[in-house]
Amino acid sequence: MSEQPTHEETAVVAEGTSLPLFHRTVRPEWIDYNGHMSEAFYVLVFGYATDAMMIETGLHAGYRESTGCSLHTAESHLRYLREVAAGSHLAVRTRLLGVDAKKARFCHELYVVGAPDDVPEPDAVPVATTELLALHVDQRAGRTAPFPDSVRERLASLVEPAPAWAGRSIAEVPAVR
Repeated sequence: MSEQPTHEETAVVAEGTSLPLFHRTVRPEWIDYNGHMSEAFYVLVFGYATDAMMIETGLHAGYRESTGCSLHTAESHLRYLREVAAGSHLAVRTRLLGVDAKKARFCHELYVVGAPDDVPEPDAVPVATTELLALHVDQRAGRTAPFPDSVRERLASLVEPAPAWAGRSIAEVPAVR
């Protein structure tokens, strides 16, 4: 199976969510010297979940080829909440939190599930989360551009309330003097 998600790989929809779950299994090479998934691979899985969200909302490869436009991440905030072991089955829930003419705010919640296509239990606690702000960029012009109405409307139709953890900044740590 290729790393890059395909439309077929985004087909499992969790009850109560608008976008399909994205699934992956933790590979042995993703494990770091502490014996759990390395931080870089959380970002990789979240990146592929973003790609799957783009496929589902019409921002797929054909769209990029025909328009020269794509989403570019402008800001992200990732929280590592629990360790993840080799061989763990992962499910990522994606939520659109807001959209305007040229940007989208969304988040991913990463869960460990029992089998490759399982859905997290309703009371499951994520092992990691990320919140992202993405800009719709015309890559040919090198600047932001408005979403086509159909894409913006699709994104807007998926907007749901933000989870309680979203919108927070990194904790302040007093400087030692």
